[in-house]
Amino acid sequence: MTERPRPTPESPSIARSGALMASGTLVSRVLGLVRQTMTIAVVGIAGLVGDAWNAANTLPNLFHLILAGGVLNAVIVPQIAKAARRDDGEVYVNRLLTLAMTIMGVATLLLTLAAPLLVRLVVSSGWSDDARGLAIAFAFICLPQMFFYGLYTLLGQVLNAHSRFGAYMWAPAVANVVAIAGLAWFLVTDRGQSTAVGSWDATMIWVLAGTATLSIAVQALVLVPPLRSIGFRYRPTWGLRGSGLGAASRMALWAFAAVAVGQLGYFVTTRVLTGATDRAETAGELAAGLNAYSFAFLIFMLPHSIITVSLVTAIFTRLSHSAQDGDTAAVTADLRRGMRMPAVLLIPGTAAMVLLAPWILRAILPGTPGDEAALATGVFVAMAFGLVPYGWFYLVQRACYAYEDGRTPFVLQILVTGTAAAFTLFAMTRPFTEAATWVGVGQTVSNLLGAAIGLTLLRRRLGPLGLAGVVRQNVRLLVATAAATLVAVAAVVLLTRTLGDSWLASVVVVAVAGPVLVLVALAGAARMRVAEVTSVLAPVTRRLRRA
Repeated sequence: MTERPRPTPESPSIARSGALMASGTLVSRVLGLVRQTMTIAVVGIAGLVGDAWNAANTLPNLFHLILAGGVLNAVIVPQIAKAARRDDGEVYVNRLLTLAMTIMGVATLLLTLAAPLLVRLVVSSGWSDDARGLAIAFAFICLPQMFFYGLYTLLGQVLNAHSRFGAYMWAPAVANVVAIAGLAWFLVTDRGQSTAVGSWDATMIWVLAGTATLSIAVQALVLVPPLRSIGFRYRPTWGLRGSGLGAASRMALWAFAAVAVGQLGYFVTTRVLTGATDRAETAGELAAGLNAYSFAFLIFMLPHSIITVSLVTAIFTRLSHSAQDGDTAAVTADLRRGMRMPAVLLIPGTAAMVLLAPWILRAILPGTPGDEAALATGVFVAMAFGLVPYGWFYLVQRACYAYEDGRTPFVLQILVTGTAAAFTLFAMTRPFTEAATWVGVGQTVSNLLGAAIGLTLLRRRLGPLGLAGVVRQNVRLLVATAAATLVAVAAVVLLTRTLGDSWLASVVVVAVAGPVLVLVALAGAARMRVAEVTSVLAPVTRRLRRA
């Protein structure tokens, strides 16, 4: 078998693809937030219906992450990426796709048949038969999503191998549109906020769960036309010879184990939070449970995904090259850069999230009563304090992967998951009104601990990391952010006294006080000579100057 050089796309094409990917990600995340807001309008933010839906609809994603972290990402996807260099590339890819789809199909069928058992594992044992039955009904319809999640990953990697990135990034936006259409049915037919378990009939169950599953199927199938446009035709090809299974690296297997440990920790979280919801229902009260936690986590992930992931992803390529070249000085410099640059926006962003948490939740939940929206405030604030440590831990993992070290992230994941699980179990001993907040605290503490120990291990490998400059920069950002927070507090007081406590008032408070806090903090940090302010804002200032 001979190899041929992989074609290199021209720079303008890469630039256009990058812009298309960025726009697809942004649109998808905005639509995802709309979808989640509408979901809460249908099932409520607190109560057994919301938790039953969240537990069932999370199952396919949970198992997909485990499978993707193992068979797909560890073995199949890297082989697809290399296939463009082979003379028999299309046959090779067809064999890999056939193998992977067979594995995914069998796994999906078995897990769907096991829906009653899986639901019993993730929800509290104290749930009534009706509540558990609703969750099982949702799970039967949702679990087939697992196959289509995997298909989307596989077909997307074939497109990426041919430098066709746009469709892969825009497909989730199309999926969100399909799911939003299903949720709109509830609002049009005036069946929103059906928070009583007994009020859900077969039609409602099928519309909610069916359109959710249909959305993931569409997300995968919309990639077929772009594949055909590049000349790729899938034909089932059987046989393991040449499948590339033997190429699985030790690092990939460690990565799979780390993903599996993280998902096992989620089982503990679901059991505890669905138990809190059950205790609240028994007492005739409302409390933040699994659905409120998941919604708060979705908002928490927005700044992490947009800021940290984008910056660290760009740095990761440099880290990998420097690690392979044995350039330790360049690696440590990029580590410092990966900690300093996101902090410029994340530290003021954390202050804004903590200060404005009640108004943020009220603003993005227009159909939810204010007292119910406020239930997620505690867990959201607890998570927000961990925004920066969450990014540090993410950076530490990527630094280890740059050295092809999968064992260290696995050990760190055990530590992080174990610490978070300890806090989650402690939450069981607290009043149900505090349970979700303690889960959020556990997430923050565990990621801070994982990042600290991870940096210590990197120091042993690389020598001094030179983090004194990072500490000085963070202290300056904290001082600037503290001053900016005082200004934002004054703005909040003025606006709330003027506008009252309506939904529109919450929107105005967030739209005004949030940017005021961030901009004043950045201005103060610039005056204190935090150089990264200029670096992070350079793309924006360049566009403004051109305009």
